[in-house]
Amino acid sequence: MVNHQIIGDRATHLTSEDLAALRENLDEQRLFRQEQLQQISAVAVSRADAVLQRQAASQVEVRVKLAASARMVLADVEAALARMDEGSYGTCHLCRRPVERERLAIVPQARYCARCQQVREAGR
Repeated sequence: MVNHQIIGDRATHLTSEDLAALRENLDEQRLFRQEQLQQISAVAVSRADAVLQRQAASQVEVRVKLAASARMVLADVEAALARMDEGSYGTCHLCRRPVERERLAIVPQARYCARCQQVREAGR
């Protein structure tokens, strides 16, 4: 499916080649995050309670935060792949305008156009 986009006066579109490259990027990100989570889990499982007790609390906290971050990115990547499958990929979740092609090249799992992302971040 080709998602045609008009941004301002400049017409841009995601070609089937663009979508294939973006999908490949998302697939690679998904694999990386899945492997990252497996490694984090393996470290926690392979170490006995005595070793965990000797670890500094900050090291445990870093692992927990790293795992949470990896799970969030993995969820975003999987959601982007699902949007590709259903044909809504590249459409902003807020304003329903196309997400800029350049933005998707940098952040292929982006749910929002740059303008709406800024508004969301300002509201935090």
